[in-house]
Amino acid sequence: MTAIQIGRIVVKTNGREAGKKAVIVDLINPNYVLITGPKTITSVRRRKCNIGHLEPTDKVVSIKRDATDEEVAAAIDAGKVKKYMEEVIVP
Repeated sequence: MTAIQIGRIVVKTNGREAGKKAVIVDLINPNYVLITGPKTITSVRRRKCNIGHLEPTDKVVSIKRDATDEEVAAAIDAGKVKKYMEEVIVP
């Protein structure tokens, strides 16, 4: 199984943003993480999310804990995964 870690790209499986990708920015506790799209790239805003509502991918971007949306966007560009992030997975 793919580990839940800071910088891991995940796919939301529940809610209005289902099928959209986000990046884990912080680990809150064993059940919750802080994610961001960032909104300018995937329209997923920064929020707390239950890990049961996320599907981790095999891709990771290099960011520090609590990185800003601008830092996450720069890491996505640097990691050449912007096109991948913009793809929506139809549930």
